[in-house]
Amino acid sequence: MKEQRLLRIRELVSHQEIETQEELVRALEEAGFQVTQATISRDIKELQLIKIVGSNGKYKYAIPTATNTVSLDALRRRLADVFISQARASNLIIIKVAPGNAHAIGALMDALNPPGLLGTICGDDTMLLVCQDEQSAIDLLNDVLDVG
Repeated sequence: MKEQRLLRIRELVSHQEIETQEELVRALEEAGFQVTQATISRDIKELQLIKIVGSNGKYKYAIPTATNTVSLDALRRRLADVFISQARASNLIIIKVAPGNAHAIGALMDALNPPGLLGTICGDDTMLLVCQDEQSAIDLLNDVLDVG
């Protein structure tokens, strides 16, 4: 059942402009799958779905492709659209963004793979960036993120 659901999610986000988890839940229910928002959230993580700008100018879920290259400018533009605040403690950076955007920004950050970044952990509106040392965190904030 899970594999069928994941396949259906891939089909839905490939052929429709699904903007929210709630829309995805409704679309799956219409297709005969009984799911909760929590299940969809886990499925989105497993499928590593990202958000991109749809034809209507709003962000929608999409399947990442190997040919998608992330530029520094693309990351900065996307982050600027949803940025709320940032804080740093030694080698750790916390970034607050508009609700529902942390995973997309985290995926872009991971794809960009800037020097000194060990990894990201993302919730709904909060990102934790773990850098290898304090100077790497400072450099990431100043040279890569350039926000706030």
